[in-house]
Amino acid sequence: MKAGRSLLLGMLLAVGGLLMGAGAYAQGDLAIADGVKVSLEYILTLPDKSVADSNVGQEPIIFVQGAHEIVPGLEKALDGMKAGQKRRIEVAAQDAYGPYNNKLRQSVDKEKLPKDVKVGDILQASDNRLVKVLEVNDKKVLIDLNHPLAGKTLTFDVNILKVEKGDAADAPASKTP
Repeated sequence: MKAGRSLLLGMLLAVGGLLMGAGAYAQGDLAIADGVKVSLEYILTLPDKSVADSNVGQEPIIFVQGAHEIVPGLEKALDGMKAGQKRRIEVAAQDAYGPYNNKLRQSVDKEKLPKDVKVGDILQASDNRLVKVLEVNDKKVLIDLNHPLAGKTLTFDVNILKVEKGDAADAPASKTP
């Protein structure tokens, strides 16, 4: 599902883009630590056991450990893993997208949204946030500005495909002079 894929990519990656790549995934002794490039595949499930997203059989997610490109709880749990390892990682809401905030529900004029807007739609706001349509009436639409996964415990089944040294440009900002 394209919407699910977009949702996870928006969720996992910080502003600045995604480094994607393919190729041979050599097993090595390098452990995941700040500054290394990690390639992984994952299955993301929600508390109701539904699969929210997966990249198994597709391009791997590639990120730099310690650069805050993925949710903090997942990044912390990956520390020390090596290529070839698999693990189920449960990330509490506070270590992912935070608790659900009822104050982030807002009413907007219906005329400011697409004409065919309906309950359940996921729209992209001007600041690139995803918003969910909760209610629609003749003049107003109630939208939810919480991240779609806010308030949820996330379960990631990860398979570490590759761990490699990054270059200076890949180092987390806190590690650079």
